Amino acid sequence: LPGKLIDCRTNRPEEAELYIVEGQSAGGTAIAGRDSRNQAVLFLKGKVLNTESLTASKAMDNQEINDLVTAIGSGIGSDFDLQKLRYHRIILLMDADSDGNHISTLLLRFFFRHLREIIKSGKLFIALPPLYRIDVGKEKHYAQDDAQKEEILASTPANRKVEVYRFKGLGE
Repeated sequence: LPGKLIDCRTNRPEEAELYIVEGQSAGGTAIAGRDSRNQAVLFLKGKVLNTESLTASKAMDNQEINDLVTAIGSGIGSDFDLQKLRYHRIILLMDADSDGNHISTLLLRFFFRHLREIIKSGKLFIALPPLYRIDVGKEKHYAQDDAQKEEILASTPANRKVEVYRFKGLGE
């Protein structure tokens, strides 16, 4: 997977994690913030294929799906073997926006339809990046959504300087 998978150094799947991110900017940030001993990063280009009604072989015709299956190492369809899984945890790390939610949904659908044993074995996770950072003086608060941002702002004393930053994506 030239340029798409930045692998980790461990050969022990029970210690390894794979972060699946959308795009190169998010991939660059994830690579910079990872522990290279046990955290790998696979960045996908664009939205993945909706595999709901596709056979495993048809899904594998899609380059992004093929790269994902190759990276995790377990195979797919009749070739699936959970023992060959290269990572203890597979973490979907998408932007906290509608595109990121859509990509997460498409990936979840793919795992549910074609790699369900990974879900059943508790190895698939969804990371929830914050949408906002709120600086109150030297304190930093993070909010997942507008409602949580408003709660933080409402609990902040009126005499404190507040700065609100909205993240556009994981690259930030």
